[in-house]
Amino acid sequence: MDSTFLAALIAATVTAGGWLANHLLSARADVKRRKAEARLTHVENQLEQLYGPLLFLVKEGRSAWMDFLDTLGRNYVFASGIPLSPEERDLWLFWVDHEFMPRNEAIQDLLAAKTHLMAGDQMPDSYLAFIHHHNSWRVTHQRWKEREVEYSWKSKANWPDSFETDVIATYERLKNLQIQMAGLVRGEEA
Repeated sequence: MDSTFLAALIAATVTAGGWLANHLLSARADVKRRKAEARLTHVENQLEQLYGPLLFLVKEGRSAWMDFLDTLGRNYVFASGIPLSPEERDLWLFWVDHEFMPRNEAIQDLLAAKTHLMAGDQMPDSYLAFIHHHNSWRVTHQRWKEREVEYSWKSKANWPDSFETDVIATYERLKNLQIQMAGLVRGEEA
């Protein structure tokens, strides 16, 4: 075999091997980048369509609750064994119909429509507690409005504080993940 031919064959083999290795590494990097872009898109959808609006509703609700307590002039609504005065009851029912119940409806509608965007593989217990709080109250309140069947003027289950905590924590975690993922997709250090 001619040494020139052998040198050319070796050079061609090394070149082909280099091209193949480069192609495989490039393809792997491209797949990794596309997966990161898809993950980033999903996180952005979670923030935009579910957790951003949910955070707003929860924070707005907390502010409204504090405003109501300020209007009521104390830091509680119902005390064990102490009924609301007629004036307090009227004030409470006004806030229920115009502030609390509509916001709870908006939260429930959002959760129902965007369940596919929830973080994790199952609905958190605090979300289920919110649903129980809202549904038990909504039905008995509606019954009172339509049929004048009095009730305790509140939900059978208290507002789950863990719901608010979970929404805020999930929003913050997803926001941090969005920042990290955006840096990776753009090739920056996160």
